[in-house]
Amino acid sequence: MSQPQLRPVRVGLLGIGTVGSGTFTVLKRNQEEIRRRAGRGIEVAMVADLNTELATKVVGDAAKVVSDARQVIANPDIDVVVELIGGYGIAKALVLEAIAAGKHVVTANKALLAVHGTEIFAAARAKGVIVAFEAAVAGGIPIIKSLREGLTANQIQWVAGIINGTTNFILSEMRDKGLDFDVVLKEAQRLGYAEADPTFDIEGVDAAHKATLLSAIAFGIPVQFDKAHVEGITKLSATDIKYAEQLGYRIKLLGIARRRDNGIELRTHPTLVPMRRLIANVEGAMNAVLVQGDAVGTTMYYGKGAGSEPTASAVVADLVDIARLLDAAPEARVPHLAFQPDSMSALAILPLDEVVTSFYLRLRVADKAGVLAKLTGILAEQNISIDAVIQREADEVSGEGNQTDLIILTHDTREGSMNQALAAMQALPTVLAPIVRLRKEELA
Repeated sequence: MSQPQLRPVRVGLLGIGTVGSGTFTVLKRNQEEIRRRAGRGIEVAMVADLNTELATKVVGDAAKVVSDARQVIANPDIDVVVELIGGYGIAKALVLEAIAAGKHVVTANKALLAVHGTEIFAAARAKGVIVAFEAAVAGGIPIIKSLREGLTANQIQWVAGIINGTTNFILSEMRDKGLDFDVVLKEAQRLGYAEADPTFDIEGVDAAHKATLLSAIAFGIPVQFDKAHVEGITKLSATDIKYAEQLGYRIKLLGIARRRDNGIELRTHPTLVPMRRLIANVEGAMNAVLVQGDAVGTTMYYGKGAGSEPTASAVVADLVDIARLLDAAPEARVPHLAFQPDSMSALAILPLDEVVTSFYLRLRVADKAGVLAKLTGILAEQNISIDAVIQREADEVSGEGNQTDLIILTHDTREGSMNQALAAMQALPTVLAPIVRLRKEELA
């Protein structure tokens, strides 16, 4: 006996830019496949965009086009509001208004959720609606679903990801061509990989927003972007990329969340990764995320982290999930952050001084006897164990015979201990320039 046909899920899109137009296109092109998976159709019924002319060009007469997003929210026929505006301002107000109106919400807005997620998820729980956000992290890679559902049997130990394509493209070009950051940034802007104002990308903020969301889902903690350590790639030198390569490492901007006995590390910064790790070989604008679980071991998720249809792929996947659960009781749904709301962990985000990692140090020093002994003595005073020391020939560096570059790799140590050692080393008259300090992760 055939099942009764369920009515289609009616979607309102807020924003018809890159991701919005991709979402409309994918839903239309794959509508039959999507219906077969979801058990009912999913159709865009309304689109709100200030540029109504562009919106009409994209959707034709398939959906009603308006300039006011609140008309979409107020329409009782709309089941799901897809927020693709971005930012913290009007997007937050619209998402909360959609929830208050009893609409399910799909968003690609990592900034909004990383900063205001606790408030938004609480409002959604109180109203019994879903806030789905697969597209907010790593574009088309289903990392949210994997952490929230596929790896649910595991205690997650750490997550580390290349989750910003712009910075990964810049670092790949710096390594391949030996160019400095400023030169490659201009090229990335010319090619459309970097925005005219690339601050959120190059200063690590975008990746830190995403790492904050991953940490919440991995460890069942509230979203706490304000406690994350955020460091970008603007100060990276082609010299250090070259030295790292010679030592068997690649430098990647990683978002890292790691469980420790006394809390959670949450940090985004340039990181030396051994070349033999798969993630070290992720090049160009691609994204990749490594997850370490106690039962499964290490898993890796790789793909396009941005773009019209890759991100739309994640938006539509969320819409299918909502379509399947539209008539389900709220308690039957997967919790927003994977853990039941009354079972969230009280583990604190550790201050940076308490973070444990290993380090790459580059020091420009006077080329004279006793310098190395003095430096290693300072490290020993802080109980910092040395993994390797490499002294460059003076003529390799600058042609000046009285100074050289000294590279020191350490074993794991507390960031606070390293800070004290660096202050003491920097004060030596034989250290001739600011010391370069980069963190190193084996990801084993």
